[in-house]
Amino acid sequence: MTGTHVHPLDAATTLTPTARDSYLGKTDPRYAHRIGPFGGITAATLLKAVLAHPDRQGDPIALTVNYAQPISEEPFVIEAVAVRTNRSTQHWSVVMTQGDTVVTTASAVLALRRDTWTSTEAVFPAVSPPSSLPRLGGPEAPTWFANYDVRIAQGMPLDTSRPLAEKDSITTLWVRDEPERPLDFVSLASICDVFVPRVMVRRPVRVPAGTVSLTTYFHADSAGLSACGTAHLLGTAHASHFGMGYHDQTAQVWSPDRVLLATTHQVVYFKE
Repeated sequence: MTGTHVHPLDAATTLTPTARDSYLGKTDPRYAHRIGPFGGITAATLLKAVLAHPDRQGDPIALTVNYAQPISEEPFVIEAVAVRTNRSTQHWSVVMTQGDTVVTTASAVLALRRDTWTSTEAVFPAVSPPSSLPRLGGPEAPTWFANYDVRIAQGMPLDTSRPLAEKDSITTLWVRDEPERPLDFVSLASICDVFVPRVMVRRPVRVPAGTVSLTTYFHADSAGLSACGTAHLLGTAHASHFGMGYHDQTAQVWSPDRVLLATTHQVVYFKE
C-alpha cells in the first residue's frame, strides 16, 4: 500500500471470511483477461485464502491451480480446508465456486522451513538490466498487463523477424508489480503466470490459448521475498512440446540478486 491507497493487487485479492473455511470475493476489472480474470490473480487469490486461514502453519512451498472454466464477474466463494497437518508440512484443498458451479480447484502445501545445505543448479540468465530495456505494452495488450512493468530481453511474443524454423519458445524478461509493491507470496504467485502461452512465442500467430493447470514451487521463505523489496524480478520461460491442442510451459523466477525464488510448470490449451 502507498499512503491510504490500496494497491490494485491487494484490492483484487480481498477476501471476506464468511465461515471458518469459507471466504467471499469478487473479480477486479483491472485484472481482466480476454475471457475471465488473469490466471495469475486467480492463483494469488486462492493462495491468499490459505495464508489468511487461522489454521495456517508455515510458508507455501507448492501451489497447484486447475482452471476448470472461465470465472465470471459475479462474486465467488472460496473454501480452503487443511486436510492434513504434519510436523513439518501442511496440506490444503481449495475450491472456488460461483453459484453451484466449481470454476477453479487448487491444492497447496505449506511447510516450516529450516536451515539446510543449499545449492542451485539452475543458472541465472545473462541479460541487460531492466533500466536499459523498454517497458512492454500497447493497445493490444490485455487489461491485466497494465498492472505489471514487463521488460523483455529475449523472446518477444508474435515476433515475425525470424523464420519459424529458427525459432524457440524461450522468453527472458524483467517484471514487477505496477505500481511498485513489496514482494510477498501473493504477488509472487501472480507474477509466476505473466508469461504468455509459449505457442505465441514459437509461432508468430495469435491463437486462442489459456492455462489449464499451473503448479508453482516456492524456493524462498517470507524473509527471502521481503528482501527483494519492490525490485524487478527476472523470469525465463520455455516449452518442451507442442501438439494435439496442448503444450507444456516451464519457468523460473529469480531475485535481482540471483536467488531462485520460484519455478513453475503448466499445461496450456491452444487452438488453431
